[in-house]
Amino acid sequence: MKEPIGVKKDFCVLISCYNNRDGLLRSLQSICYDPVKYFVLIIDDGSIESLTLSDLTDHLSPLLNLRVIRLPQNSGITRALNAGLHYLEGRTDYRFIARLDCGDLCSEDRFHRQVAFLDEHPDVDLVGSWCVFKDFSTGEAYTYTIPTRHKQIMREMHFKNVFIHPTVMWRAGVAARLPAYPETFPHAEDYGFFYELLQHGKAAILPYYLMICEINPEGLSHSHRKQQLRSRIKVVRQYRNSLLFGVLGEIRLRLLMLLPAEWALKIKKQLRNI
Repeated sequence: MKEPIGVKKDFCVLISCYNNRDGLLRSLQSICYDPVKYFVLIIDDGSIESLTLSDLTDHLSPLLNLRVIRLPQNSGITRALNAGLHYLEGRTDYRFIARLDCGDLCSEDRFHRQVAFLDEHPDVDLVGSWCVFKDFSTGEAYTYTIPTRHKQIMREMHFKNVFIHPTVMWRAGVAARLPAYPETFPHAEDYGFFYELLQHGKAAILPYYLMICEINPEGLSHSHRKQQLRSRIKVVRQYRNSLLFGVLGEIRLRLLMLLPAEWALKIKKQLRNI
């Protein structure tokens, strides 16, 4: 479909995929939004079987604009997402960037709520939401809620990354003026990226469960947990705006390093089980 000249898309969905075509399709099929008002940029991070448009177009709206960028080898999510941001540099045909991960599911109103919120609050550059974490194999689930206002978010960021990566949307123009995902914080690149955005603008969390995020024991957050926690400590040290909260946040992260991942997940489920 030929787009009218000068008409901007509302947003671009940026998603990295590595050997997870089925999860990618489930995630894209969960998006409920006018297909002519957004486009999807998929970074194939060196999958064993290359993703092609024909793998996807038969299962999605023919009106949806899709682009697949293939990396020659698996380079990790940080470099994959940065390849996507590099591709988007200089483009002015969209207003916001939204993240999504393979296997995660959007609520029907996710994008309508986020676009409307950013339109109604021009002083906010980054918006996330509450979400549900779910193990699709067992059906177990727990909720994730967090303070919603900028001042509360800035305080809470000393203790954890309040923005669950696939829940976020940010203004394209703001991100274009800032560095890409940092490679200096392995497995916590999103924490560093969002903290950098917060140095230049305001943020908000929508108090709605707009995503179902898959609990994957084989995922990077679990398999590289200690390295991620060490990176999170580095992020807090670099970006903290309160010495007291920064020290308390680092203590919390060091205590988490002593706690086995299985115990940490069990505690989360017991506290927030649904």
